[in-house]
Amino acid sequence: MATAIEPDPSLAWQSAFAPDLATFEAIAAQAFATLPDAFRILCGDIEIRVAEMADDDVLDELSIEDPFLLMGLFEGIGLAQGGGEMQSGQMPNRVWLYRRAILDYWCGHDEPLGGIIAHVLIHELGHHFGLSDADMYALEVDSP
Repeated sequence: MATAIEPDPSLAWQSAFAPDLATFEAIAAQAFATLPDAFRILCGDIEIRVAEMADDDVLDELSIEDPFLLMGLFEGIGLAQGGGEMQSGQMPNRVWLYRRAILDYWCGHDEPLGGIIAHVLIHELGHHFGLSDADMYALEVDSP
């Protein structure tokens, strides 16, 4: 009787690379697309951007010394602060996802990368709405 040979799971990783910025953007766009329609509509024209790391000005403004501690950032005037329609000269609202910090977190935790990216995205969108952590958790649990 022949025995089945189990594939070595480490072989799949031998040629794998960390996802690049474009792949992160695609994962974030997919996560955004799975959110409830009403939530996405209220986000308006919010931009979702991916960068390698937060720049020094952002880290200084937030008093963060270790850039690996900042995985995402909401930038702009959220709905909770009266930021509905854009005013002339106002920069668009943005959510930043920081690839290297997210990858560093992923390497140290037993969670899928797509789930981490979605979690950071939802958390930062929550700042746009003035949502509490409990509200953000409920939204995340309800998303497919």
